[in-house]
Amino acid sequence: MRIALINENSQAAKNGTILAALKKVVEPMGHTVDNYGMYAADDASQLTYVQCGILGAILLNSGAADFVITGCGTGEGAMLAMNSFPGVICGHVEDPVDAYTFAHVNDGNAVAVPFAKGFGWGGELNLEYVFEKLFGFGHGQGYPPERVEPEMRNKRILDEVRAKTMRPLLDGLRDIDQELLKGAVAGEHFKELFFANCKDPEIEEYVKGLL
Repeated sequence: MRIALINENSQAAKNGTILAALKKVVEPMGHTVDNYGMYAADDASQLTYVQCGILGAILLNSGAADFVITGCGTGEGAMLAMNSFPGVICGHVEDPVDAYTFAHVNDGNAVAVPFAKGFGWGGELNLEYVFEKLFGFGHGQGYPPERVEPEMRNKRILDEVRAKTMRPLLDGLRDIDQELLKGAVAGEHFKELFFANCKDPEIEEYVKGLL
C-alpha cells in the first residue's frame, strides 16, 4: 500500500514527528510512505485544510496513493474537506480504537487526525498506536464479530449511495477556484511523487496543465 502524508499549515511543524511515527510502524509491514508536506511552518507553499482535501482527492482518485493520512488542529476541517470529494471516505481518528473501528467498520481510504488536540507527552506514541491499529489488522472485516455481516452490508450501501450522489472528480476540479487548486499541488516534492505514481492519464494531464 502506498500511503500519502499531508499536513496543513497550522500543524506543519509536526510533519517530521508524524512522518517518523508513520514510517516506523508501516514500513515493516511492507507499505510505502510518500510525504507531500507541508514540511515546515515556513514552507514557500502553504496548504490550508481545504487544500489538503483537494490534494488528497487527487492522489486517491488518480491512484498515486492508496491511503491518505492528513489532519489539522482538531482534525474536523481536514475530514470535512476530504469527504467533499468522490472516491474518498475519510474518518476522524483520535485514538487507536477510532483507527481500528474505522478500518474494519467503515473501510475508508483516508483519516484526519487532530494533531493539536491532546498532543502533549506521548503524542508520538499515540500516533504509533493509531497507525498500528489502522494498518496492522486488515480492513473491511467488520466489527464487532456479531455485527460483521450488517456492517459490511452497510458499507456496500454507502458506496452505492455515494456513487449516485458524487460527481466525477475532474468535473469538480474544473469548477473550483483554479488558484486554490494550483496551491494544493504546489508542494516542493509534489511533481516527483505524483507523476511517478499517478495511474489515471486524464487526471495526470489535467494536473500537468495546472502546473
